Order: sequence, then structure tokens, then C-alpha cells
Amino acid sequence: MTPTPTGRLIAAATGTDLEMTREFKAPIEDVWASITEPERTARWFAHWTGEGKPGAKVRLTLVMEEGQPESDMTIIACEPPRRLEVEAVDEYGRWHLEARLAEAGGVTTLTFLHHLDPDTDVSTTGPGWEYYLDRLVSSMTGAPVADFDAYYPGQVEYYKGLSAS
Repeated sequence: MTPTPTGRLIAAATGTDLEMTREFKAPIEDVWASITEPERTARWFAHWTGEGKPGAKVRLTLVMEEGQPESDMTIIACEPPRRLEVEAVDEYGRWHLEARLAEAGGVTTLTFLHHLDPDTDVSTTGPGWEYYLDRLVSSMTGAPVADFDAYYPGQVEYYKGLSAS
């Protein structure tokens, strides 16, 4: 199985955003729960503890990473079931992330944005988010997910070739 990269770079007022979308034949509330409830986020990305409200810090445990590293994440905005914006800073940089949800005709579209810092290497970041978002799809549908190697280094050249539009 070779996953197809979907990310694109978007010129934004504050810099450049990496944008990816995924569609789900599921109600918006179900997709929202998959990106906000600790037991469900642990199925594809990280378990978290703390108070999930704007301005609060939560503690993430990255369950798919070697050693299950932990970090703090600040919730910038939480507007159920349509928008979640968070930020974390760790040894790899600043992670300013946003998820936007919209539902139409029984399909919920998740638009994922990584608001990039100027020194973020999208050729390594992009494949990682592709992997995690495909794991989200798998957690909701049971669809198989390729090994991480198919994403990184498999998608590096695609991401090196992107430019902001």
C-alpha cells in the first residue's frame, strides 16, 4: 500500500499553512469526538489529560511514537463541533495546529492546518501529518494504514516540491 500525499501549502496573512483534508461518511459530532475525546484521540495520535477548554494546557502522550513522549499543549480555541486550535512548543519547534469541520450531505470534511513557522521543514512534517490523519481515518473506518516508512521517507520528495499558492 502506497499512500498518496494530499498536503498543499497555502499563503496566509501570518505566513504559510500546510493544509490537508479528509472526508468521513459520519456525522460531524462523531468526527469531533475523534479529535477531542482522549480515549478516541489515543486511537490515532495521542492521549491527553487536563481540562479541554480555551486557554487551558493539556498534557499529551504521543502513543504512536517510540518511548511515548509527553508534551504540553495549549488550547487556543474550542468551538464544538466545528473548530479546534491548539499550540505546543517542544524540542522540535512550535506546533500551531487547527482543525475545521464541516458537514454536508452526510459527509463531514476535516480541514487540518499546520500554521508553519518559517524554519519548519515541510518535507518531514508533511509526511508525519499524512500518517496521523490516515490513522484517524482508520480509527473511524477500519481502513488499513501503510507503515510509517511509506510516508517518511516515501513522501519527502512530494513535500520538497511544494510551494505556497
